Amino acid sequence: MRFLSQKPLLLPGRLKPPFGLDGEWQVKLKAAVVSSQHFFERLKTIGSQSAIDEYEKRKLGIFNQLNFFQLVTGIIIPIAGSLSNHHFPLIAWIVACLPATISILVLTLTHRGRYDLAQIAYFVLYPLVTSIVYLWGINMGIELSFILYGILSVFFIQDLSQMLFALGLSMVSYFVLAVLCKDYRYQLATANVWFYFFNQSLAIVFIFYGLFLIKKENTGYQHSILQQKEEIASKSLLLQQQTDELTRLNGFKNRLFSIIAHDLKSPIYALRNLFRNMQQYDLPAEEIKGMVPEVVNELTYTTSLMENLLTWARSQMQTDAVKPQMIDVFGLMEDVSRMLRLQADAKNIMIRLEAGDEIIAYADKDMVHLILRNLLSNAIKYTPEQGCIDVGARIAGPQIELYVKDTGMGIPPDALEKIQLSNFYTTKGTAGESGTGLGLMLCKEFITRNQGTLHINSTPGKGSTFTVTLPAAE
Repeated sequence: MRFLSQKPLLLPGRLKPPFGLDGEWQVKLKAAVVSSQHFFERLKTIGSQSAIDEYEKRKLGIFNQLNFFQLVTGIIIPIAGSLSNHHFPLIAWIVACLPATISILVLTLTHRGRYDLAQIAYFVLYPLVTSIVYLWGINMGIELSFILYGILSVFFIQDLSQMLFALGLSMVSYFVLAVLCKDYRYQLATANVWFYFFNQSLAIVFIFYGLFLIKKENTGYQHSILQQKEEIASKSLLLQQQTDELTRLNGFKNRLFSIIAHDLKSPIYALRNLFRNMQQYDLPAEEIKGMVPEVVNELTYTTSLMENLLTWARSQMQTDAVKPQMIDVFGLMEDVSRMLRLQADAKNIMIRLEAGDEIIAYADKDMVHLILRNLLSNAIKYTPEQGCIDVGARIAGPQIELYVKDTGMGIPPDALEKIQLSNFYTTKGTAGESGTGLGLMLCKEFITRNQGTLHINSTPGKGSTFTVTLPAAE
């Protein structure tokens, strides 16, 4: 009996590399890319100091990269020449080694922080050495390098006189040695045409690479400037908004202090006069009863004012966060109407509640209580005796509408415009009641916090309707 082998059959063309080899090469490639990126980042920062601004740092990065690649080519060219079968004169070997020597000198000066001296060495030594080569009767095919030095000098050198000198040196050298002079003892184009074309191509590559780096860094710098401008503009806008808000709050604070200074005196003086008269003149009970209603009215107004002031203070300190919950709207209406029953009875005003038992809102109960209390208190204040006020609620899709409708004196159009703009507005009530306008401003703020809206319809002489929309409970 023969047993078949359990080893898998390997067919030609289906061989695969060992497991993990592809992934290993990918990891090595990624590591090499990361290492090269880190190397070039370090190369760009050679000689960088904290005192140099961002634009100069970008220019320094370009300068270092160009010198590095010229150093590399300055090493490659002599090596390539040594591997060639052609015979080159000694001066050609010296010339071939000079670029690498100059690049090393320039990078060393840059590393030591001698940036200006490094620029002088670069833009003077390179054209000077190239000119000497041509003056010795050797045409190495590197005349386009003069154009490179002229272009770069305009970008790198800040001092105008130094820049003009470097530019003039390069351009005059190019014109004289490449345009006027044609008769050279040694022509690289004749000795080694491929080497000649290599030198010409290398100069062209450096010209375009230098322009590319300049364009890239200028674009990056402009982008960073735009980002800084946008950040400054946004900070300026935020600062202006904060200034406007502080100005508004400061005006509001001054208004509140004037209210406290002026309006809190009346009930205190009323109580003082009442008790002083009781003490000095031994007033009979009937006279005391006649003075009490006026004092009660003053205290009622003061109590409402103090509650609004405390509520506003909590809201400004942001300790009064919105805490939405299920609210029985009709029960809330009953609580508020009972609270203000005495104020309404003093003017013989009827309060009628109109709402179903199943109307449930989803909002902050304390805030809605304050909203409804202020709206109903204002309605009582501006409704004459024997008047009527309707307080109701209805479902309007995903919202609840609370309304307070009175038969009072109404609101003039100019006053209604001030109210819509959240400006302070107040006037005396039908029985001479005082007001501050703070209550309505608190209403609008708390309605907004609960994702609601306030609508006011008013006809002078006929009455007003204040409608508040609030989210309905799901």
